[in-house]
Amino acid sequence: MNQQQDYYRPPQQFSVFPPVIKNLLVLNGLLFMAQLVAEATLTTDAALTTVLNYMALYPPGAPDQGITLFFQGDVPGFWPWQLITYSFLHGNFPHILFNMFILWMFGVQIENKWGSERFLTFYFVCVVGAALTHLLFISNPVPTIGASGGVYGVLLAFGMMFPNQPIYLYFLFPIKAKWLVVGLGVFELYTGISGTQAGVANFAHLGGMIFGFLLIQYWRGKLPTQPKRVMRW
Repeated sequence: MNQQQDYYRPPQQFSVFPPVIKNLLVLNGLLFMAQLVAEATLTTDAALTTVLNYMALYPPGAPDQGITLFFQGDVPGFWPWQLITYSFLHGNFPHILFNMFILWMFGVQIENKWGSERFLTFYFVCVVGAALTHLLFISNPVPTIGASGGVYGVLLAFGMMFPNQPIYLYFLFPIKAKWLVVGLGVFELYTGISGTQAGVANFAHLGGMIFGFLLIQYWRGKLPTQPKRVMRW
């Protein structure tokens, strides 16, 4: 057998909206619109609010009554599917706009480089890893929502793959991708420990980056357990 067959070969055709990125944008957008509808019909559409409320991430052992996704009332508690579904919900328009823009801007190059199947696996490993990390440090039994854990994992992957590519902060100030990722990691660690960003799941962001880093190292054959196909870039 030719040894080269053991190595991952990325797709050759570049797409501005590759399949995974496109579907993530659509699903997040549709569920955000569902949230807007639920907020406008709280008293008339209990089924929709209940479904969305069960999609948010709640810590195990949360009280039966407390803060929910839309109001104070019955808390659904923790369910395994929440480790993924929480990432499709967002708090407001700037929240989803920022996450989806960053996902598209940095994720497009990665999905085109890796292929859709590998990128999909990576994204949701980061999402689940972010949720598990957050649950280790959460102090208040409140719902957690947002795709930031997966997005921070994508940022980490971009910084590892294209370390010297300049990123323009506020479209004005250039910084190399690797230093942006390092700076974000340090910032999230500091704010997570100090608690200076109330209402922000800093440890979820860190968890997405950590799990993403470990998965990339595994794929690259850098961990004791080796993959069937070594990923090169």
